Amino acid sequence: MFLLFVQKQTGEALVDYLKPRLFEPLGIAKPIWDTNFQGIALGGYGLRVRTEDIAKLGQLYLQEGEWDGKRLLEKEWVAAATSKQVSNGSNPDSDWAQGYGFQFWRCRHGAYRGDGAFGQYCVVLPEQDAVVAITSGVKNMQSALDVLWDKLLPAFHYVPLPENTSAAAALQSKLKALVLPPAKGKKSSPLVEKINGKTFRFLENDGKFESLEIKIVDHQFLLTTVIDGSKVTHPCAYGEWQIAPSTTESEPTATSYAWEDEAALEIKRCAYETPFVTTTRLHFGEGQVKLEQSANVAFGPGQHLSLEGVSDE
Repeated sequence: MFLLFVQKQTGEALVDYLKPRLFEPLGIAKPIWDTNFQGIALGGYGLRVRTEDIAKLGQLYLQEGEWDGKRLLEKEWVAAATSKQVSNGSNPDSDWAQGYGFQFWRCRHGAYRGDGAFGQYCVVLPEQDAVVAITSGVKNMQSALDVLWDKLLPAFHYVPLPENTSAAAALQSKLKALVLPPAKGKKSSPLVEKINGKTFRFLENDGKFESLEIKIVDHQFLLTTVIDGSKVTHPCAYGEWQIAPSTTESEPTATSYAWEDEAALEIKRCAYETPFVTTTRLHFGEGQVKLEQSANVAFGPGQHLSLEGVSDE
């Protein structure tokens, strides 16, 4: 209700209202905030920004609301929002039992955090004068924080560490070698000519998956889906990731494909500015397709979906 009031009073969506007051001063480009059916920002969740941007928000709070010499938030608000306002448990080993502020959780070790689904974290450590931003895709969200406390926290020191060129080189080598493998299998199948241009339609389902069309245009594999009335085409590459053309309505994605066997096609789609990957397997029969879709993490029917579709022809 409060965000509805804000939008009515200002005549602006929440993102637009915050751009000159928060996002632009912090250098946060293209923030996206999910909305409800009325077009009102969800507020408590659904903000999509880069990991670097999450760190900037944490730094703003660490600096008690100041940024580049300008006050963006009242110091008193920062103190209240990040303090324990209500109790949420008494387990000393749980970061979900240290108290809750205003959209901020208190943590162990004198820290506080904002967090999102499946391990999206903005952890502020005032005692260490540090901010840690994490974008992960895990079901056990405590596990990500445990790594922070067990590995990173003990490495903080109040005096500069001596240079360690071998460790720095090993880290750079590790980072350069990190990859997300594309779909694995064969490049083509004898079924390609039969399914090219076909549209398969599905009965009503919880995933609101309506139809799927496969086309091969100029040697490019195109997969078009209609989900809850929204039509999206994903260009797919073999042996690598094909980046989809960017739009203002959707998050950046890259897609790859491979044939597991003559009748089974695997499609992997990565929202590459997030930790989320969706794998779709299509098993083709005579005029039919069985769709099995899974995500590394997701809510409700989005994590596992199994449907059968029938060709228009």
